[in-house]
Amino acid sequence: MRATKKIKARQSLASVQKGWEAFHKMSGMRHIANDKDYDEVVALADALVDIGAMDKKHASHSLLAVLADLIYAYDQRNYRQADVHGVDLLRFLMEQHDLRQNQLPEIGTQSVVSEILAGKRDLTVTHIRGLSERFGLSPAVFF
Repeated sequence: MRATKKIKARQSLASVQKGWEAFHKMSGMRHIANDKDYDEVVALADALVDIGAMDKKHASHSLLAVLADLIYAYDQRNYRQADVHGVDLLRFLMEQHDLRQNQLPEIGTQSVVSEILAGKRDLTVTHIRGLSERFGLSPAVFF
């Protein structure tokens, strides 16, 4: 069974390579080896965002997701960021989205948000799930 799959993969490799070369020339998508590559791939990702590819139902959503993975990998290799505590990320998101403490129903009341920001309470799994959905982030970034 495995040998059969390997043979089929080899047979289709030529057409994949030919298709990749054409796609690469047309799109500019590639492994990001340097800042020039990075800028070109980011520009392609931005163009996809502009045409609505953030929507999971969009025909180019998968392409945008692959580009985002490439961009993220390059950023991680070249621009390592210090680990950020979940509360620090929450403060940043609140600032970026111009949100007040009473505008986070994912967490609860203003007083609960205040206690979390003051370090008196921790974010719960339920809070993290809600925040990750709202902001389109992996729950892992809040841990």
